[in-house]
Amino acid sequence: MTLYQPFLDYAIALLQTRLQLQPYPIPAGFESKQATVGKGKHQEEVLTTSYGYQSPKLRQIRAAHVQGGKSLQVLNFVIFPHLNYDLPFFGADLVTLPGGHLIALDMQPLFRDNSEYQQKYTQPILPIFQEYQQHLPWGGDFPAEAQPFFSPAFLWTRPQETEAVETHVFAAFKAYLQAYLDFVSQAEPVTDPHRQAEIEQAQLRYLRYRAEKDPARGMFTRFYGAEWTEEYIHGFLFDLERKLAATV
Repeated sequence: MTLYQPFLDYAIALLQTRLQLQPYPIPAGFESKQATVGKGKHQEEVLTTSYGYQSPKLRQIRAAHVQGGKSLQVLNFVIFPHLNYDLPFFGADLVTLPGGHLIALDMQPLFRDNSEYQQKYTQPILPIFQEYQQHLPWGGDFPAEAQPFFSPAFLWTRPQETEAVETHVFAAFKAYLQAYLDFVSQAEPVTDPHRQAEIEQAQLRYLRYRAEKDPARGMFTRFYGAEWTEEYIHGFLFDLERKLAATV
């Protein structure tokens, strides 16, 4: 059992109980990919597995799970709503490298500077953030250009102990995901075309930023080559632009 497998199992089971879940198409060649890294006794097999789902209100629910032995475990789990809902994104980046753990959990706002939006989607989760923040201290600086894409309830931490990941981080992940699905169940479709256009632009802004700055790009390129990596990022992980272009 790898470190983040229980997170993934929990998320999929919860989604199945709370949503009308359907498969989301994963382009051929991306369901799973394997590479051998390192030399001699430091050699490791790295396996990247992709998961994709959708539901009536959620355009894409997707996960990339990287298993590369004790020193490399990654789960990137993101939920993108349909463009006629003003829901935030759910984002979990759970990363274990030789130097330690990097954990980022948030409901990333479409409109960070809109107080009405914050009232609706950030205020209700601040108590959850505060509860786990005492066990998971702030992880330090992150790029100024990234800040508009995170909420005041952004849980960003670098726990030293694996036990903290298995207990406090796992509990926070469950609480954030449950709260997000509560938002989804209450969400009403946006029918105003002007508001829909704003939502689309906000989603594209976020996706372009994430695709351009994807911190996994270097890792995937090292394992699987640049061509596979760019196609994986643009054709699956952050595919909205392609999907919109295909419908025109």
